[in-house]
Amino acid sequence: MTQRLHLVFGGELVTPEKNVFRDVNDIHIVGMFPDYASAYAAWKAEAHRTVDNAHMRYYIAHIHRLRDEAASGSTTEELGA
Repeated sequence: MTQRLHLVFGGELVTPEKNVFRDVNDIHIVGMFPDYASAYAAWKAEAHRTVDNAHMRYYIAHIHRLRDEAASGSTTEELGA
């Protein structure tokens, strides 16, 4: 069974109109979650906590969608083999 990991992260954007972080070294990693429901709850808590700052945004990344076990590995994976 494939594990469906979700990463919740966020930070301050340069402008609210674009998804460009002001400082990537200052991105807040909320955590990794085993299902969408728990990731959504964490995202919602952080989004509500920072609602007064229009430049703050939090996102849910579907980590499980980044890797297809059936597909061949990338060249960077081959270097570590």
